[in-house]
Amino acid sequence: MDSIDHINIQKDTSFAMLLEAQSRGWEIHYMELGNLFLRQGEAYANTKIISVQRAEQYYDCLSEQTIALESLDCIIMRKDPPVDQEYIYATHILEQAEAKGVYIANKPQSLRDANEKLFTTWFPECCVDTLVTRNAKQLREFIAEHQSVILKPLDGMGGASIFHLRVGDPNTSVVIETLTEHGAQYVMGQKYLPEISEGDKRILLVNGEVIPYALARIPAKGETRGNLAAGGYAQGQELTERDRWIANQVGPRLKEKGLVFVGIDVIGDYLTEINVTSPTCVQELDREFGLNICGQLLDHIETAIA
Repeated sequence: MDSIDHINIQKDTSFAMLLEAQSRGWEIHYMELGNLFLRQGEAYANTKIISVQRAEQYYDCLSEQTIALESLDCIIMRKDPPVDQEYIYATHILEQAEAKGVYIANKPQSLRDANEKLFTTWFPECCVDTLVTRNAKQLREFIAEHQSVILKPLDGMGGASIFHLRVGDPNTSVVIETLTEHGAQYVMGQKYLPEISEGDKRILLVNGEVIPYALARIPAKGETRGNLAAGGYAQGQELTERDRWIANQVGPRLKEKGLVFVGIDVIGDYLTEINVTSPTCVQELDREFGLNICGQLLDHIETAIA
């Protein structure tokens, strides 16, 4: 995961996983990317064995070790985007451990394969009209066709660098130039969905099975992004029939690819993203609806490693 020193224990999903693991008597090894290494084809890590608690001092380091990753039963990969080259290298190291029998959630190869924006394009029946290109002319034509669109990079998170453009917007050229780095980087364009005012729904799936409630991230006044990191506020709600239908289209492919903990984003009736790296919103849904989503995940992991 990312640094445990900088998490919000009231919201952080990784922390909820740690608490659940500890409640089951699991030994918890905490690692960051820089702690992983390879030697003669063997995957190792410098780990800290920790305990956790809901308190001002929310974790304690019990000991530090250098271990072969194959000595672990399971590794949960929770590093936040960007999925940059260092992230990719880490998945290769984890894949060496996986080859020795360690259960990795989510599967390293699938983390590389399933870009959180591009993966939606495998389910066009669930999505609004979507364009992926680095060509400015194609982007301008897409804006002209739909009148109002969202443009975003393929490697962002938390609503970063997401632009809402309308026909005639004087910033169109600079936005396209900035996002594509003058034609050097691909971007995604999506038809704008006014239903964003009702919330960007985060729907969680565990081993392809959908959690029956969503957390709608509703944009702050004057915003087009519902991301909590961008100032949105959260509201729990039951899934609609359309939400369940979308989840049922996506779920089997996730299970097939070993993507056992995933958050899909739905605006209105349409799938917009598939978050496979470190999906959030567990603690909010648990509190509002009396769930134990991490319990469901760890039940699956216990079955998988038995």
